[in-house]
Amino acid sequence: MSKNGKSERTRHDILDTAWTLIARRGADISLSEIAAAVGITRQSIYVHFGSRGGLLVALVRRADERADIEKKFVGALATKDAKERLEACLDVWLRFVPEIYPVARDLIRLRHGDAEAATAWEDRMTDLRGMFSTLALSLRADHALAAHWTPARAADFMWASSSVESWGLLIQDCGWNPSKAAKSIKYALSRSLLAD
Repeated sequence: MSKNGKSERTRHDILDTAWTLIARRGADISLSEIAAAVGITRQSIYVHFGSRGGLLVALVRRADERADIEKKFVGALATKDAKERLEACLDVWLRFVPEIYPVARDLIRLRHGDAEAATAWEDRMTDLRGMFSTLALSLRADHALAAHWTPARAADFMWASSSVESWGLLIQDCGWNPSKAAKSIKYALSRSLLAD
C-alpha cells in the first residue's frame, strides 16, 4: 500500500474510532484515549488533523460524506411539486438525524463552553441552513411559500423545527418513535410554510 493510501486509511480509522467512542462516552473524551483505541500515538492525531478541533470538524464532515447528504439533498431539490420537494428535503435530513444523534447531542451539550465543539457543530449547521435556504428560495420561486414568510425566515424556521435538539426532545423526552416524529415535523412545516 502506498504511503498516501496508508495515511488515508489511518485517518479513516481515527475518525471511525472517534465516532464510536464519542457516541458511547461523550465528546469530551481525550485524544490520548482515541489514539490508544486506534493503536497510534496522540501525536499521530495531530499530524492528521492539526488539533482536537480539526478532528471534530473532520468527524462531522465524514458523517455527512458517508451518508452522501449533499447528493441526496440535491436530488430532493429536483422534485417538481413544491410540497413533495419540501417533504423530500426534510426526509433526507430527518433520516440522517438518528444516525448522528449520539455524537451531535454531545457536541451541542459542549458547544457553549468548548470552542472546538462549537466550531465543529457550526460547520455542519451552516451547511444545513444553506440547504434549507436553497429549498426556501425554490419554494418562493414556485409561488408555493406562504406570503407571510421570507425565504430567510422560512429557512430559519425549518432549521429550528427539524433540529437535532427538537428531534431529541420528541424521541428522548416525549417517547415518540422516529417515524412519528419525522412525520409530525414534516406535516407541521408543510402546513406552516406552504401557501394554501
